[in-house]
Amino acid sequence: MKRPSVAIPQTAPVLAEAADVLSDQLRILLKKLSKALLPESAGLESAFLAWLRRQRFNVVQRKALCELTLGAAARVLSKRGTSPSDFFESVEYHGRRLAKLNLPPNVVVSALAEYDALLSPVLKRLLPAEYGNFQWVREQLQFCVMLTLNNAYYHVREAETQAFYEMFWAELEAASLDDLLGRFLAILARFSRADQAALYLVEQDAMRCRARVGATRGAEDIKVTATQLRQLAAPRSVAAETSNLSLDRRWRETFATCWSVPMLQRGSLAGVVQFAFPKRFDWLPRERELLMAAAERCMRAAEKARMVENLAEKERTIRKLAESMMHVEEVERRRISRELHDQTGQDLLWIRLQMEMLEKELPDGGGQWRSRVGQLRDMTERTIVEVRRLIGALSPAVLEQLGLAAALRQLANRFRMSHPARVRVAIGPLEPLPKQLEMIAYRIVQECLNNISKHSSCKAVNISMETADGLLRLSVQDDGVGFDVETTLRQPGGFGLSGIRERVALLGGTFDIRSRAGKPGQVASRRRSGSGTEIRVSLPIQSAMALRKGPAKMARLAVNEALWAEKRA
Repeated sequence: MKRPSVAIPQTAPVLAEAADVLSDQLRILLKKLSKALLPESAGLESAFLAWLRRQRFNVVQRKALCELTLGAAARVLSKRGTSPSDFFESVEYHGRRLAKLNLPPNVVVSALAEYDALLSPVLKRLLPAEYGNFQWVREQLQFCVMLTLNNAYYHVREAETQAFYEMFWAELEAASLDDLLGRFLAILARFSRADQAALYLVEQDAMRCRARVGATRGAEDIKVTATQLRQLAAPRSVAAETSNLSLDRRWRETFATCWSVPMLQRGSLAGVVQFAFPKRFDWLPRERELLMAAAERCMRAAEKARMVENLAEKERTIRKLAESMMHVEEVERRRISRELHDQTGQDLLWIRLQMEMLEKELPDGGGQWRSRVGQLRDMTERTIVEVRRLIGALSPAVLEQLGLAAALRQLANRFRMSHPARVRVAIGPLEPLPKQLEMIAYRIVQECLNNISKHSSCKAVNISMETADGLLRLSVQDDGVGFDVETTLRQPGGFGLSGIRERVALLGGTFDIRSRAGKPGQVASRRRSGSGTEIRVSLPIQSAMALRKGPAKMARLAVNEALWAEKRA
């Protein structure tokens, strides 16, 4: 899945738009109004601040609101070389602060309306003849202020949305726990505009904070006191040079401010995210709330990533055990094959020889005995043939000597001798394959032919195999009676399909089975439907090579392939 691109709108075009609204005539009147109002701006601001205090606005909110008024515009425009854009830039900055102070827009509008009510009698007293013209100037300026404030609030909300959007994708794209924590830390440092950031995981029993990402050399393992742990459990903005809450001691020499955000897990301190700033920089309520929410999400994502890593480790153990079992199975097959050949086969040959000698030594009048001995000799001969077939099935010498293609053709020839169905073998270009992969492919085809012989009642069998794009592709198709795939796979044994699926899963391959019930002899195809079964298997050659080098490497490769497949899905 490809991450969609999301761009945050920039501030400059909105400021330019607000400034462009002011015509040349309006700029002249605004300058004149600012000059007339400047001596009265201090008194107006005092009256406005008194009203704000009565309405229980805090100091930071009062300061930001005063910077949005016509009195603030008068102070800015009275300076040489300034323009309305300078005032709107100030409005943009303080508008963002008001947004981060969690002051609703309607409250800001109500406060500015109160300032406007205080301003009206002052303008009537200062400029009685031109009050109508300046009232129009006030309305235009208020419109531009509202436009800029709207952009400031939107920009703050958009930046918050962007941060959580990036965290969402970090969870999807991270390949490990450390990668996930590193991505989250980079996102939060970018959001808070910190010069440096670090993330620590807390070991309560050991009274230590161990850095996972971001810490400077020498600050990776910090011993802490119980008092520090209690203080770190709450969000704090502190002076880096004087507080012992800055876990990286080098920050105390370099930076002025440290933000510390706890990562809580079921009410207990599990980690700490810290941000460093070169100047005194207190956070605002909305910044603190977002960082706390982000830290909580980071902790949940870290727990999920840790569970995934634990699951992957168990998956590696299971795959290693499965590989060992397959190895033991092949070793035992070879051992039984050797014993059948060296002991049972030789004994049967000796018995057949003795039967032939006994048959020749019988007198001419012993016809009944001769017939019985002949029957025993024929049965012994059939048993020898069957033992040879078992030896070949248990440990196919042709596979080791001549390769997979010859071994599959031999399987098909043996199937023809015991089954009336037509067998077609189509083998495309084959690149050199690992022995382990050849053995697994051989066993899959062998199991498929056994199932067809026992259950299919088919008239034709098609076997195809080729290598392409780093995969060994294998297909076995018949036109037999077919069966219900889901029901069969749920049953114990399941025609040996579970064994095939396990062998394929060991190499991280794909296993697809399609079956349609009907009368034998109607082969299903793309053009027409019929009865029969088709099994398709794709085995990655690289995974087989890793399995040959070591089960642990194979397990890691298979887990990574499974995780990436899940992300793409």
